[in-house]
Amino acid sequence: MRYDDIDLLRDKHAAWHLLRAGNAVLVLSFLGDFFVDANRGPTPASQVADSLDDLLYSLNAEGDEPRYPKPPQAYLEDWSAPEAGYLRRFYPAGNDEVHYEVTPAFVTAYTWVESLKARSFVGTESRLHIVVELLRQIVHGANADPNARRADLLRRRAEIDNEIAAIDAGHVPMLDDTGIRDRYQQFGTTARELLADFREVDENFRQLNRSTRESIAAWRGSKGELLENLVTSRSSIDGSDQGRSFQAFYDFLLSESRQAELSDLLAQVAQVPAINPDERLRRINNDWAEAAERTQRTVRQISEQLRRFLDDQVWLENRRVVDLVRAIEAAALSVRDNPPAAGLEIDGLGITISLPLERPIYERVTVPDITPLSPPQEEAKLDTDQLFSQTFIDSELLATRVRNVLRPRSTALLSDIVSMYPIEQGVAEIVGYLSLDHDDLSIDFDTTEEMSIDYASPSDANAAKRATMPQVKVSRS
Repeated sequence: MRYDDIDLLRDKHAAWHLLRAGNAVLVLSFLGDFFVDANRGPTPASQVADSLDDLLYSLNAEGDEPRYPKPPQAYLEDWSAPEAGYLRRFYPAGNDEVHYEVTPAFVTAYTWVESLKARSFVGTESRLHIVVELLRQIVHGANADPNARRADLLRRRAEIDNEIAAIDAGHVPMLDDTGIRDRYQQFGTTARELLADFREVDENFRQLNRSTRESIAAWRGSKGELLENLVTSRSSIDGSDQGRSFQAFYDFLLSESRQAELSDLLAQVAQVPAINPDERLRRINNDWAEAAERTQRTVRQISEQLRRFLDDQVWLENRRVVDLVRAIEAAALSVRDNPPAAGLEIDGLGITISLPLERPIYERVTVPDITPLSPPQEEAKLDTDQLFSQTFIDSELLATRVRNVLRPRSTALLSDIVSMYPIEQGVAEIVGYLSLDHDDLSIDFDTTEEMSIDYASPSDANAAKRATMPQVKVSRS
């Protein structure tokens, strides 16, 4: 980095300001333990203030004079001020209480301070394996030559065959305790860095949301041009490297098989006697899911801005039309008794008179003689049973089934839900799932993937049928 770049970061970056602050120890210790280590998202101000009050009480009780005399609410307001930038202070949608959340700048400073701690063991072997494996993926993933790809797959198959032959011969290669601790340390570092990256991705999406609000508030052009700009910005985020990478990670978390495999691996790692497992890493998959869901909520807010803008514009245009009509009526009433001299003259309204003799004489209608080409057939008997075979889809029952499967802030595929609650009323019940309209449920379609749902016809339970559709994801807020 150049001298000017470092000087600009020293003056502008909130993480640098935090490290130079007088109460940096208090800020880093409290916010790091409360938000980062506990993986908390937006938290009510009362809860944050209570935890800070307990910490201040214990710190002030150590000396004769209080080290931090200000109340906890004052510290929180100072840390969330624009010139500080350690906390984000805001009102969530549908909530009238202030919430706090740490900024990516604070996470950057906290991570750097954590890296200063002396480590009794620094693993290098696992990182070398990761580097080599990443290089292999890059080289072979960018190579379009099928012969080269086939040669790489044959090499990997040969290595697997050699390992199987060694195991069959009684030679089971195992990692020693040092290798296990090395890889576990690398796993913990990468897992925590991933949580920190989620906060930065969420902040980038929030910046787009803020710019969207500013564009709507300051726009003076046509509605079509603004919508084009907003949709273009939304598409650019989804199509960026950051957006595609986040979506791939989120799709990985939504896979039930991957989640089960990850949970099983974490449980088995905790039982390895060579390591001292970190309690937080045992539930790191849940922390990833919660952080990803917070980021998804920020992305959905951008789409909600479009809907609110359209609703507001329609309301304003309707109100403008009503105001114009009332202004015209008021102007007409003001000049009713004294009409202006200038203007247009129109013919007065009158009644059209029709004399009796002007009416045409009655003419008899000639009925044509039509000979049918075929003899009339007997009336067919209608099958009235279909009138009583109508099906009713209870949307509340379907929503209850979804809530029974999904815990709050989780996502699952529709095919997994119907596997627990089989389809009983045919295609109508599948359509009922797709049309659920509840505040705590969200139905998303992934047109890049397909899924199949087996069901039986209500009229014939033995006739098995299958519906193929884009992949449907059901989320619960």
